[in-house]
Amino acid sequence: MLRTLRMAAIAAAATLTAAPAMAQVNLVAHAAGAGTAGGLAATGLVEFAAEAGVANIQLKDGQTGAKYIPALGEGKIDIAGAPHHVPFLLGRAAGPFGSIGKEKGAEMAAKIQLLYPYTFSVFYMYGFSSTGISSWDDLKGKKVLQGPPKGSMPRNSQALVQLTTGLKAGEDYESVTVSMNQLANALIDGTADVAVIPGTFPGPRESQVGAAGAATAISLPKSMFESESASKLLNNVGAAPFTAPVAEIQAALGSNWTVISEDDTFRGMSMVGGDYVNVDMDEEVAYQLTKAHIDNLDALMAKAPFMAALNFGKIDASVAGLCGKNPMVFHRGAVRAWEEAGYDVPDCAKP
Repeated sequence: MLRTLRMAAIAAAATLTAAPAMAQVNLVAHAAGAGTAGGLAATGLVEFAAEAGVANIQLKDGQTGAKYIPALGEGKIDIAGAPHHVPFLLGRAAGPFGSIGKEKGAEMAAKIQLLYPYTFSVFYMYGFSSTGISSWDDLKGKKVLQGPPKGSMPRNSQALVQLTTGLKAGEDYESVTVSMNQLANALIDGTADVAVIPGTFPGPRESQVGAAGAATAISLPKSMFESESASKLLNNVGAAPFTAPVAEIQAALGSNWTVISEDDTFRGMSMVGGDYVNVDMDEEVAYQLTKAHIDNLDALMAKAPFMAALNFGKIDASVAGLCGKNPMVFHRGAVRAWEEAGYDVPDCAKP
């Protein structure tokens, strides 16, 4: 009898040893609008983590990064997606985080680390072809849509216009700001003549505009894009230079769009960031989450037509907006997952 019990115990121990190294965990994630790059990355992770038996992720999308990024830094949630400039501003108690205080902001930001990067959107110029606008110089005297009244979008748009053309908002053209959900309508109803705001190829706003009439997308000029003066803006925290073949942009936007560039390359300023976790997340959990993302890159990019152009699976610093002024680093578990998958993680982005 004792021998039988001893053998049963050995068998049970062997079974436990052969089981997965980690049990499925419950996590909370926050993301911005559904159907956006950030929203789809988040829903993709929910799906892929569940399929791999890694985690049950409760996702709340349609949230505001200025609220959930501090929550991530405090450990109140587990995963959050945002452009890099959001935790950067938190660390300096700047912008929407001015009331937090520098010491507390720096403490919270230092707790935020990266699982994987991607491009959220791309600044370029577009509008209805009927306006006759075909170059950045045509913005003089026009009503230029530059984003919602608050946030970094209008500031980035105005800086991009001034760097490209020398034109100043309020002096050389009228700067138009409306709420986020009215951005597409502002072109359709004539509130603005042309937009210089971030989008995707095609995003919801581009699709709405294209359905309303023939539209034109205009690349950043090559000379400006490659100039030394542009480097500071294009490589600011949360930004990166964006290039893609004109043919790809044309195919993505569709036949109702005309894509203008002086050569075969379309240029813009991308808003880059990624999905973050708290530094205290278990290394194995962070590893498995990142591995689930890497293993399903093709499926993720198939979730919407614009996802293939948003640099998923690219972690070099120049594309992902890492290093330099950006203090963001990968979680140690994420580093292990990327390196095991054969990627070179920049040393400056390692914890």
